[in-house]
Amino acid sequence: MNQKIAVLIPCYNEALTIAQVVKKFQHILPQSDIYVYDNNSTDDTIAVATKTGAIVRSVAKRGKGNVVRAMFMEVSADIYIMIDGDDTYPVEDVNKLIKPIIEGKADMSIGDRHSNGSYKEQNSRNFHNFGNNLVKNLINKLYQENLKDIMSGYRGFNDDFVKHFPIHSQGFEIETEMSMHALDKGFKIAEVPIGYVDRVEGSVSKLNTYRDGLKILRTIFRLFKDYKPLAFFTAFATLFFILSLIVGIPVILEFIRTAYITLIPSAILAVGLMLIAIMSLFLGFLLDTIVRQHREDFELLRLSKKR
Repeated sequence: MNQKIAVLIPCYNEALTIAQVVKKFQHILPQSDIYVYDNNSTDDTIAVATKTGAIVRSVAKRGKGNVVRAMFMEVSADIYIMIDGDDTYPVEDVNKLIKPIIEGKADMSIGDRHSNGSYKEQNSRNFHNFGNNLVKNLINKLYQENLKDIMSGYRGFNDDFVKHFPIHSQGFEIETEMSMHALDKGFKIAEVPIGYVDRVEGSVSKLNTYRDGLKILRTIFRLFKDYKPLAFFTAFATLFFILSLIVGIPVILEFIRTAYITLIPSAILAVGLMLIAIMSLFLGFLLDTIVRQHREDFELLRLSKKR
């Protein structure tokens, strides 16, 4: 295979496991360039990674999203593999992961930890399983898709995806943003079932279940607004419409019964809520037109670069 492969490993305090991950890739994909991007580790991650012969670079701004942004901007290749440095993802499955990319069947391949039940079996944090399912169901419902693992950190990409992915997230919500961007912009996605093992003893997860869970939900909320504005603002319009009816129906009934309105505050509130509903719906239609135009411009940009 003549295609240039880059292995991208974002790291923060992974001195216990990074050498194993790098050496496995050196054995399985000896032709690849292996990059370790350190994110201000306080242990010996940089020293250990350097000894393995990996290309080591540093990103000062804390957060996985910031590291991924630097990796995608600085590294050029035909095929990219992104994997965490904690040795929880099976490097042995990398050829399965990049096969859809090589064959042109996918722009992004996702290592699916859920189909074979390995993540549920190995992961002892039940709230993580709940959070993964919640995020997955929300995005699948939004895009009428059936992805199994929205938040996997083991992925393959082609150059088209990497160079056309504007990164906004700063932390661990980056995988969610990748999935939604691919779905919204029509990139081809392939999911590859993989195994998963929990961290080795002494290795500590950087995820905070509640804090990072809230960040991911906030990211979905923002991307929902940006990518699906008509659905987003229609939901708000419906809410304010119902509130307007709840407040306004007693006013209407009073007027029908007596030909007078004494509930003046309720009447004003009902009109205000109805105006907000109408404005939200109008705003949704307007932004939906803009987003559709943006998708068309984005597709034309991709096509022009392929010629």
